[in-house]
Amino acid sequence: MTLVLATHNPAKVREIAEMLPRVEVSCEDSAAEETADTFAGNALIKARAVAARHAGAWVLADDSGLVVDALGGEPGVRSARYAGRDGDTPANNALLLKNLEGVSDRSAAFVCAMAVIDPQGAEHVVEGRCTGSILAAPRGKGGFGYDPLFVPDGGELTFAELPAEEKNRISHRARALAKARAIIGGEA
Repeated sequence: MTLVLATHNPAKVREIAEMLPRVEVSCEDSAAEETADTFAGNALIKARAVAARHAGAWVLADDSGLVVDALGGEPGVRSARYAGRDGDTPANNALLLKNLEGVSDRSAAFVCAMAVIDPQGAEHVVEGRCTGSILAAPRGKGGFGYDPLFVPDGGELTFAELPAEEKNRISHRARALAKARAIIGGEA
């Protein structure tokens, strides 16, 4: 089976392909503007845009981000563009740390909503969460985005310090993908 991922993020493609080893994964940028105020809404926008160009295919899109309790859920759906420019990871991380200066409650969650559109056009949305906390300074070289700042509950290493196999077992994306795999069925 082939699954078309609606993304331009090579790190997401790599993670999802690693978690679905029996599936041929291709990707296509949805080129859709993410205008929804929820992760699920943005995932659907992207999935619908790509599904319109790939009738009869399995399509998967995700929207994910970091939700920090003390910041009222920020950066949330604006995680990739928290500091203004899309994908500016150093600026996003710096702004997050600045906004958390002096804050003792550093609890947070990575959230991932995945929209799956099946070959018949039916839409499904699932969500995965990984709770943890934000460090005062980044650690680790792996992962991407906020991974160097996030330690999952019960762990001592950041997502950026964990081996990819471990992160892919416990992450928000892994949890959402496990639910999406159930929709896709035995083919995944």
